[in-house]
Amino acid sequence: MENNNKILSAICYVSLLFAPFLLPIIVYFVIKDKEVKYHAKRAMLSHSIPTVLSILLVILGLIGVFSMNYDNMNGYIMKMFILMGIYFAITIGVIIWNLVQAYRVFRVGF
Repeated sequence: MENNNKILSAICYVSLLFAPFLLPIIVYFVIKDKEVKYHAKRAMLSHSIPTVLSILLVILGLIGVFSMNYDNMNGYIMKMFILMGIYFAITIGVIIWNLVQAYRVFRVGF
């Protein structure tokens, strides 16, 4: 039984690659084990970081596109590319962190 809990906890972290919010939410509400719920909640919070940042990036992009005239657009485009680079770096960091946590849960245990 404990091996199944380890697998579920590890899959919650890895689900960032295929079902970011869906799987941790389902596991959190269905499974009764406190450790699995703890890992599902951590996975769900870490999955929310790229999502919130992407929503903010889209909002900033839309504000810029609809409020700027074309003469000032070059500086804004450079700022958006810099913000997109920061977003991708943070997202890659979150993916790596989730994979490391999945490995630690599966190999080391709770």
